[in-house]
Amino acid sequence: MVIKITFPDGSVREYEQGVTGYQIAESISPALARDVVSCGVNGETVELNRPINEDASIALYKFGDDEGKHTFWHTSAHLLAEALKELYPGIQFGFGPAIENGFFYDVLLPDGQAIKESDFPKIEDKMRELAKQNEPVVRREVAKADALKEFAADGQTYKCEHIDQDLEDGTISTYTQGSFTDLCRGPHLVSTGAIKALKLTSVAGAFWRGDANREQMQRLYGISFPKKKMLDEYLVMLEEAKKRDHRKIGKEMELFMFSERVGKGLPIWLPKGTELRLRLQDHLRRVQKRFGYQEVITPHIGSKNLYVTSGHYAHYGKDSFRPITTPEEGEEYMLKPMNCPHHCEIFASKPRSYRELPLRLAEFGTVYRYEQSGELHGLTRVRSFTQDDAHLFCRPDQVKQEFLNVMDIINIVLTAFGFNFEAQISLRDPNDHEKYVGTDEDWALAERAIVEACEEKGLPAKVEYGEAAFYGPKLDFMIKDAIGRRWQLGTIQVDYNLPKRFQLEYTDEDNTKKTPVMIHRAPFGSMERFTAVLIEHTAGHFPLWLTPDQVAILPLSEKYNDYAREVAKKFDMQGVRATIDLRNEKLGRKIRDNELKRVPYMVIVGEKEAADGLVSMRQQGGGEQATMTIQEFIDKINGEVAEMTKNF
Repeated sequence: MVIKITFPDGSVREYEQGVTGYQIAESISPALARDVVSCGVNGETVELNRPINEDASIALYKFGDDEGKHTFWHTSAHLLAEALKELYPGIQFGFGPAIENGFFYDVLLPDGQAIKESDFPKIEDKMRELAKQNEPVVRREVAKADALKEFAADGQTYKCEHIDQDLEDGTISTYTQGSFTDLCRGPHLVSTGAIKALKLTSVAGAFWRGDANREQMQRLYGISFPKKKMLDEYLVMLEEAKKRDHRKIGKEMELFMFSERVGKGLPIWLPKGTELRLRLQDHLRRVQKRFGYQEVITPHIGSKNLYVTSGHYAHYGKDSFRPITTPEEGEEYMLKPMNCPHHCEIFASKPRSYRELPLRLAEFGTVYRYEQSGELHGLTRVRSFTQDDAHLFCRPDQVKQEFLNVMDIINIVLTAFGFNFEAQISLRDPNDHEKYVGTDEDWALAERAIVEACEEKGLPAKVEYGEAAFYGPKLDFMIKDAIGRRWQLGTIQVDYNLPKRFQLEYTDEDNTKKTPVMIHRAPFGSMERFTAVLIEHTAGHFPLWLTPDQVAILPLSEKYNDYAREVAKKFDMQGVRATIDLRNEKLGRKIRDNELKRVPYMVIVGEKEAADGLVSMRQQGGGEQATMTIQEFIDKINGEVAEMTKNF
């Protein structure tokens, strides 16, 4: 029987029923067949040797594609587990997925043993040995009862718990390579031989099922590639990433800190970091004011009933801090996990007319989410963060234009920092509508609005199913930093559901009551995460208009401190931000220390400068040097800032 295969470009070819993705790739080009690692069949990523028995659309994924990397790293996680099983008899396995950059596996060694970084070389050697054997990765469908017996016989306690508690009755897919079998939905490589280069990168603690009351396992992280050159390039990038680590640079520049006494994951913004953050906020304020936004402030806590109404308690309750109970009244409050329910209440505070819409409410609102201590990471994963949040309430016929306007805002905001971005349309999982709220009709309207807005802007956007918020689809903006890492920052979401849950309404021009549509948007995402990304993107060398200190004034000795203060005062009067280094240190030491603080310009003042009203300028990194009048220098700095900010 002949079946029709449709390719991404719309072309159609005919093949015999049972053809595999590999055979299709080979029919196009032997070189392509060598490079593909998995394929998408009707939107589902599967192995290259999976038979296709009916008409289907197909996409062929190489390692360079996200789907290809996921397949490659998923198999690499199994390869790690296979190596560990041979090296550590009695080892228990938890979960071992592919992640954004590589893979990990959670394991527990018997008798209190632990894997140390010094053990990595022997584990890597064993992984390479197994990969060279080019073991086939074999998929099987087994009954749940049989899977339980199989993993119980192998002594895998955690796998049995996972089967018993998480998996439905019926058939379960497993994958076997060599001596190792794992529960898995796939997809995987056809065999392990494609894994040519690998590296274990770190080991950390991880509680089983993320429950701090359960056993603490070890989480081994790794990375792998089809070519050694790719691994070498990645390791160079890792070294560069260490130099750019926002935690290290943030400490050197005195931007933020954490305190165990204050609490884990609760960032404290120091004076210079606060200046930076406020300047970021002012940048967005100026932009969104042009688009008709009104700023509001809402409390840091809210009644538990507020979040029950919104649906956040049901969908995010486990990620929230526990409710606060008032003993006298028996009321329950929660630290605010989201700003949107509060903004819904603002809309509902008085009768609304269609003439008021769109109503655009913006807030730099601090919210709180419970993150396990092992998951906390600098400013990128915290328990307290401030969203540059806004919620737009509009009529259905206004949705697309408002969405387009928000896209313009995000473009203005992100390009100000030199970011190039791509977009991702996050839609519902078509096979699991249970985790979402709202009608299919509303979801279709919301999804269509996003797709049409992207088409109208000519913005290429990748579609990801299952990544939508529980109340609506969204458009996420991904940026690449200076060393090629991808970060998700801004987001826009279309929501037909929250207004209905809060029974929001406005009077339309025909005098009937209508429910508004809600658009959620956050160009930065959160001030904490954006700052972390910006630090690592720039290595702390912020744009001159943004940096906390534009100039460091370095007197040659204490005799010139008064002149340094006079210069600083003149700078301040004309909007140039300067700090004076009054330490009794040699000039070379002052220059080195201020280089470390990434101050863009240093001005040196001594006898000649004080006598003639001059400053000797030195640019960060040993760049331009010159002597000029104080006013000439002020004009230079302000001129550079004006040129940088003229488009926003």
